[in-house]
Amino acid sequence: MHNIVILTGAGISAESGVPTFRTKSGTTYWETYEDDLVPKYHRVEDVCTPEALAADPELVHRFYDLRRAGLASVEPNAAHAALARLDREWSGALLIVTQNVDDLHERAGAKRMLHMHGALKQSLCAACGVRFDWADDLPPCTSCPACAAPRLRPDIVFFGEIPYHMDRIEAALAQADLFVSIGTSGAVYPAAGFVRLASAYGAATLELNLERSEGSGWFEESRLGPASQLVPEWVEQMLSR
Repeated sequence: MHNIVILTGAGISAESGVPTFRTKSGTTYWETYEDDLVPKYHRVEDVCTPEALAADPELVHRFYDLRRAGLASVEPNAAHAALARLDREWSGALLIVTQNVDDLHERAGAKRMLHMHGALKQSLCAACGVRFDWADDLPPCTSCPACAAPRLRPDIVFFGEIPYHMDRIEAALAQADLFVSIGTSGAVYPAAGFVRLASAYGAATLELNLERSEGSGWFEESRLGPASQLVPEWVEQMLSR
């Protein structure tokens, strides 16, 4: 098991207090909080599509401003810490691919990783394509520091857009001896198809999840339970070999 590719999803950050966006019924909503802390739910179509950004930029920018600000109140948990330890100590090839847009993997110390759906603490110029670190609110029509166009947006891959780093991810999957999925629903593509791609290339496959995902049947092994328990146990197992 020399080369490992790990996919992480909302379940790994949920134990840190980062809200997930998929309800138990399978209907997808995104949760945020207004100034009075009353929960408010938005359809994906209203906050996470290019059409939503064009139709109501105030809502979309405000939604991501609140999510970005919310990162200040959460911390990496034991699962993030365990993956950072694996990153430090594993001598083989390792790639952590996260669907999450929070910064908890980085804050735990992970280095060999990619954000396939973007990052809350980055902005993207829709005119010139340059990305910038961004920690504060991002009002609509903010000017780009590089080209001055008033077209900065959250650096988030909206539904209908192509995820980042797909070439690098697919190349890593082609070389993987082991593919591990942690805290994912198995419902959002293309990430949901990684297990089948890894299997086709001959990798062993393992799912670590709170409950069986929509793609559990594609994994050779599924271990069910909290990520903060399962991931440290698995990392210890790998490093003690």
